[in-house]
Amino acid sequence: MSHILIVEDETIIRSALRRLLERNQYQVSEAGSVQEAQERFNIPGFDLVVSDLRLPGAPGTELIKLAQGTPVLIMTSYASLRSAVDSMKMGAVDYIAKPFDHDEMLQAVARILSERQRVERGPTSVEQSSSPTGTPPSQATGELGIIGSCAPMQELYNKIRKVAPTDSNVLIQGESGTGKELVARALHNLSRRAKAPLISVNCAAIPETLIESELFGHEKGAFTGASAGRAGLVEAADGGTLFLDEIGELPLEAQARLLRVLQEGEIRRVGSVQSQKVDVRLIAATHRDLKALSKIGQFREDLYYRLHVISLRLPPLRERGNDVLEIAQSFLARQCQRMEREPLHFASEAEQAIRQYSWPGNVRELENAIERAVILCEGPQISTELLGIDIEPDLEVDGDPFANSAAAVSLEPSEDLSLEDYFQHFVLEHQDHMTETELARKLGISRKCLWERRQRLGIPRRKSAAGSE
Repeated sequence: MSHILIVEDETIIRSALRRLLERNQYQVSEAGSVQEAQERFNIPGFDLVVSDLRLPGAPGTELIKLAQGTPVLIMTSYASLRSAVDSMKMGAVDYIAKPFDHDEMLQAVARILSERQRVERGPTSVEQSSSPTGTPPSQATGELGIIGSCAPMQELYNKIRKVAPTDSNVLIQGESGTGKELVARALHNLSRRAKAPLISVNCAAIPETLIESELFGHEKGAFTGASAGRAGLVEAADGGTLFLDEIGELPLEAQARLLRVLQEGEIRRVGSVQSQKVDVRLIAATHRDLKALSKIGQFREDLYYRLHVISLRLPPLRERGNDVLEIAQSFLARQCQRMEREPLHFASEAEQAIRQYSWPGNVRELENAIERAVILCEGPQISTELLGIDIEPDLEVDGDPFANSAAAVSLEPSEDLSLEDYFQHFVLEHQDHMTETELARKLGISRKCLWERRQRLGIPRRKSAAGSE
C-alpha cells in the first residue's frame, strides 16, 4: 500500500483529502506545515508528498529538496499557472489547482505513483506493460489512461505508441470534450521527456493582450505593469513538452512567434532583442478546421504545416459504439465511490438512451449527466429521466440534419460542394446579420443541431453576431 504525506494548513481540506485517499486504499499521514512535516516524519520514506504551495513558514516547494527524490505534487488555491510552473521548474512532479475535482486528484496520484513504480522496476517495453488488474493497455488502467476499445480508438492507441518516442510535432484534432488533453498526456508519458515538465496551456483561456507575454516571457518595462522580467511558459517547458490546447484561438502575432520556436528552436521575450535556445516538443490540439482557417487568413498556413507533421484524430463519442456505455459505467462507479453511495446501475432503457444519444458535448457532457443522475437518484438504478438527455428524431446519430436543408435555403449547393462545405459557407456568409434561430430555420434544422454542427466543423460564433439573442 502506497504511503502518502499531505502537507496542508487548512484543516478542512487536509481532512477531506485524507478521507478521499484512504477510501481509495492509500495509507495517509498529514502535517500542517513544512516544519511540522520535518519534525514528525522521515519525508524521503513516503511514496508521494502532496503539498499546498502557500504554507505558514516555508512554502511547499521546500519539500522538494527535503523529499530527496520522492515525488512532490503541488496544490495551489490561487489557480496560478505561473506559480505552478515555477514549482515544476524547482522539481515538483506536477501541480493541481484548488478547488480540485476528486477524480482529477485521484488520477494524478495514480499516475505519479505508477510512474515511480515503473522507474524503480526499470524500463519495460510498451507492449509488455499492463495494469495491476491485467487489463489491456487500451483501458483506463493501462499506460495510456484512456477508456475505450472500439476500432477507431485501437487505431489511435497504435499511433500514440508509434509517435510518442519521437520528437515530432503532433496536432490532435477532435470536438470539444473528447479528451484531447488525455492524448497529449499519454504522448508525453510515453516519450523520452516523461521526467521533464508537461506544460498545458489553454490558448482560449488567456486574454489576447497577455498571451504573448505568458507564452514567451517579457523583459522589465516591456509594457505597462512589467516591473520585472519573467520567463514564459515555453521556457518553463524547456526539455519537456508544451501542450497548446485550442491553438486555433492563438492570435496571429503569437502564431508568428511560435513558428520561430518550431523553425529555429529559440524564443525572444517580449521587449527583448536577444534570442535564447529552447528544446521543446510541441503538441497542439483544436476542435477547429485549421486548414480552412488558414485559407481565410485567420491561421498562418506555414504554422499549420509545421504543426501537421503528425495528425491524430480523436473520434467523437457518437462514433465510438459500445465505448460510450463502458465509459458511462466507469463514471458511474467513480461517482458512487466519490459520494460514498452503494453501487448503482443503469436501467435497461437508460443504457439504450446512452447508446442512442449523440452526446454533442462528448465525454464531458456524459460525465456531467452521470454526476447529476447519481446526485438525484433515490433508488438502486439510474433511469433515463435522471440522465436529463432528450432523444429527438432530428438529433439522433443516424439522422441527416440536412435532409430538408436544400428546400429551406434559397441557395442551392453546387455540384462540387459537399453538404458540410455548404453548411460552413452558408453560416460564415450569413451569421453576421442572422440570429442563431434564423440560421437554423433557413437550414431546416434545430438550434441544437446547428450548435452541434458548429462544434463538429469548428465554426465559432462571431462575438458581434446578431445571434447574441
